[in-house]
Amino acid sequence: MRTVHVLKLSLLSAALGAVLGATQAWAEPAVIFDMGGKFDKSFNEAANNGIQKWSKETGKKFLEFEISNESQREQAIRRMAEKGASPIIGIGFAQASSIEKVAKEFPKLKFAIVDMVVDAPNVQSVVFKEQEGSFLVGAMAAMASKSGKVGFVGGMDIPLIRKFECGYRQGALFINPKASVIGNMTGTTGAAWSDPTRGGELAKAQFSQGVDVVFAAAGGTGIGVYQAAKDAGKLAIGVDSNQNHIQSGTMLTSMLKRVDVAVYNVAMGHKPGISVLGLKEGGVDYALDEHNAKLVTPDMKKRVEAAKADIISGKIKVADYMADNACKL
Repeated sequence: MRTVHVLKLSLLSAALGAVLGATQAWAEPAVIFDMGGKFDKSFNEAANNGIQKWSKETGKKFLEFEISNESQREQAIRRMAEKGASPIIGIGFAQASSIEKVAKEFPKLKFAIVDMVVDAPNVQSVVFKEQEGSFLVGAMAAMASKSGKVGFVGGMDIPLIRKFECGYRQGALFINPKASVIGNMTGTTGAAWSDPTRGGELAKAQFSQGVDVVFAAAGGTGIGVYQAAKDAGKLAIGVDSNQNHIQSGTMLTSMLKRVDVAVYNVAMGHKPGISVLGLKEGGVDYALDEHNAKLVTPDMKKRVEAAKADIISGKIKVADYMADNACKL
């Protein structure tokens, strides 16, 4: 009987060990990519680059899930929590309510949200000063424009995207007070992030009004904007990731929103509360590489670098659409 008892204890111990081992194996990050997928050449892809960098440096694995419809967000986050993943990182503002709900159910796990604030003791919220990076590319657009008219194509019409447009407008007017900035939003639903045909149509309409440089902050929709610019012999500006290579030679630059830095930092060391990333923190910037080197003149680079330094020092204050009531009609 003693032998049987010992055997049962051994089996029970082995079973517990297997469960604990499985939990420990996933006591590492999980990333929930939002609609558009992790290879969207924009926001999600930047997040993927960040977690891949973390994995390469640490030699550790992570869990991931790509949302294909809105109903999957909460389910995916809860599934990761049940596996014991921590921190669980939601990519995009649309995951905020799901992160908030599941974080309350699993108070011992760590969670993070990129692009929105969730007020919970176990959640790190990472937001950006998009207006600062957009100011720089707006300045570059005004310097490159021959017509004095520059354009903006946003994705979903939400305050966050208005932040991009507002900063862009300020940068353009900083260089040329008489500049005309024409802006359009693609739509009011999540579909606005993945409609390159509509993006191209909006860009063409702006070109017909004299615009010769257009900035797209529209996720996958921007691909249509860049193609339209290429076809029309105009210049385009990418967003989030470095998109200069997409239409090499007609991409003036890209407004870098370092989602990769945000995800990497969270994975390396979760810090509950709000993290704000601007130019000073390396959270936003503009892209310069071999694909746009011929388009960015030495004078243009000198002036944009001067503006960048002045924003970091506080000499230039870029108004925030969401906080300062700027650019609002």
